[in-house]
Amino acid sequence: MRAPALPRPRSLAGQLFAMQAVLVAVVVAGYALFTYVSDQRQARDAAERQVTAVARSIADAPSVRAAIRAPDPSAELEPYALRVMRDADVDFVTIMDPRGIRWTHPSRDEIGRRFLGRTGPALRGHTFTETYTGTLGPSVRAVTPVTDGGRVVGLVSAGIKVEAISARVQDQVTALLGVAGAALLLGAVGTYVINARLRRHTHGMNAAELSRMHDYHQAALHAVREGLLMLDGRYRVALINDGGRELLGVGGRVVGLSVAELGLPGPLTGALLSSEPRVDEMHLTASRVLVVNTSPVSGGEHRGTVVTLRDVTELQSLTGELDSERGFSQALRSQAHEAANRLHTVVSLIELGRAEEAVEFATAELELAQTLTDQVVAAVGEPVLAALLLGKTAQAHERGVELVVSPESRLDDGVLPPDLAVRDLVTILGNLIDNAVDAAQGSARARVTVTAYAAGEALLLRVADTGPGVDPAHADLVFRRGFTTKPAGPGGRGLGLALARQAVIRLTGTLTVTGAEGGGAAFEARLPLEPPAEHTDTRLPLEPPTRYADTRLPARRGPDAPAEADGHPLPARLPGEPPTESVDTRPVGTRSDAPTRPVPGGGA
Repeated sequence: MRAPALPRPRSLAGQLFAMQAVLVAVVVAGYALFTYVSDQRQARDAAERQVTAVARSIADAPSVRAAIRAPDPSAELEPYALRVMRDADVDFVTIMDPRGIRWTHPSRDEIGRRFLGRTGPALRGHTFTETYTGTLGPSVRAVTPVTDGGRVVGLVSAGIKVEAISARVQDQVTALLGVAGAALLLGAVGTYVINARLRRHTHGMNAAELSRMHDYHQAALHAVREGLLMLDGRYRVALINDGGRELLGVGGRVVGLSVAELGLPGPLTGALLSSEPRVDEMHLTASRVLVVNTSPVSGGEHRGTVVTLRDVTELQSLTGELDSERGFSQALRSQAHEAANRLHTVVSLIELGRAEEAVEFATAELELAQTLTDQVVAAVGEPVLAALLLGKTAQAHERGVELVVSPESRLDDGVLPPDLAVRDLVTILGNLIDNAVDAAQGSARARVTVTAYAAGEALLLRVADTGPGVDPAHADLVFRRGFTTKPAGPGGRGLGLALARQAVIRLTGTLTVTGAEGGGAAFEARLPLEPPAEHTDTRLPLEPPTRYADTRLPARRGPDAPAEADGHPLPARLPGEPPTESVDTRPVGTRSDAPTRPVPGGGA
């Protein structure tokens, strides 16, 4: 047998409406009761004052004292009493002798009978009031003495029946009930309007459902890895979850701060302040690559913005590696095509009976390919970087650019510490080479020179090209996301150098740009091989200082230049050292004392 379903609790708006309606009803009823009691008391007090005034005015009248001295007081006083009773709007006026025998009464049958009620205080000369049930029923009466020469010669009593007093109050109560009903109706209408608005805002949910929804909201908000940021209509932080704090690198109390006060990079701040929606827009922070989506909340006016943040730092790094692998595979396909052409040439030479020329042609190609591999592997023993250089060399050759490895390069396998992320090195070197090939393509004697070696506690990666170089005015801008001098095309533009700079910052290194001898630009990354002893600030500067050297007068190394160690020149400046006044802007591979060995762009 299925248990009967419990009724759904009333919505929060309904509960508040019921509470407010009861409260308004209680307040109005209490006020009505208080007013009724107060009016009744006031009516009784007014009646007492009225009958007292009537009784005293009769007792003080000379005609009354004269009528009392007459042989038949009742005959003279009865018409007078009836006239006063009618004019003063009282229910009875009784004039009696000191013994209490009535001379007047509204009912003629009661004349000559004893007065019902107290008379003692009046006989002693005092006026008093009381509520007493007499021949006409309950009444409020006043009794006062009639004096003549200081002697009490009679008594006067004037009264109003309680029924008449209640009738007076009843008229006021009717008006009071009308006012109370109007107040109750007005309160009910106001309460209904307010709660209808509340019902719309709470979507008809009751208090338990709202509490449960809040708990779910908080749990979901802090459970998701993606960042969630909500801004109000004035672009102040209204809500931020744990993921948003981590991705933006902000801590402490940020709710209530404006976006401009969060210390974010300029492009990211501009995106958050934009009134237009942003879809999958990529932005860089000091150590992350973020995909930002913004959605304005509007209902006729700007009410706020919902911002979602996704961390694609690792994805972007993997994408860079994938692009390198894709380029390498494309180069291998091109070389396979060239190898097929060479094989056809060898076969044709054999068919023509020129076996010796066929052998010479084939061995020359093998020697060329092996020379390329030997030169790269001999200079860079780290397998991942060696594979990157082989692929980039083939790619550059296809684009008409000669990529050479400087003879000063020496990076044996095992030199790099285990905690140094090779993926970051691939990001740095790969993007620098891609940028250099793009710059050198189309120039006379298009060439890119790569230098990589470890000296002391620093790893130096230098990539020089023969392109147009970097305008000194743009030296501080080339590392920012979106800056590019290339024409628009498919894929992202202006991101490679920004990613390289970001990877350098993660490794606590420096990335600088100088002018190359004879034109072009040289980008140099210096990375510490030993981790810093103490690092407390996890938020690295977003814009590292950039040096640009004037290439019109290239500085020469003087006698105080750093000595060479193990056949390799020491870096001009290690991380943390102050910059020197003169900078050798020539690529290492083009120095007169170190001739560059070109690496052929043939296939492997």
